[in-house]
Amino acid sequence: MFEVFVKSHFSAAHRLRDYDGDCARWHGHNWEVTATLQVDTLNQLGIAVDFREVKQALQTILKDLDHSDLTQFAPFAGINPTSEVIARYIFQQLKLTFAGERLCLARVQVCETPSTGAVYFE
Repeated sequence: MFEVFVKSHFSAAHRLRDYDGDCARWHGHNWEVTATLQVDTLNQLGIAVDFREVKQALQTILKDLDHSDLTQFAPFAGINPTSEVIARYIFQQLKLTFAGERLCLARVQVCETPSTGAVYFE
């Protein structure tokens, strides 16, 4: 089994409703995203997946989040746009992209700071 990953990032603002602390106020992050995929076999070139393909798919998802107010982002309506929620959203969107392929999306990690983040997997 092989695991391959692609990292990317986006910048966005949010606030956490009903949170007792600083995060209840509007603030922004430079979010770091890592998508990890699994594959059993390599292709004839010895490649699990073309990184360009994964990067493009991830960028397509992240462009809707970049420089946005995540609290107003329609898929997060009524829920707090936490790192956990964002990781799940990106995972679900990326999974649709690779459905039916020999690749398995293993997990998506979203970090709001260099030392804090969340991972979503199924």
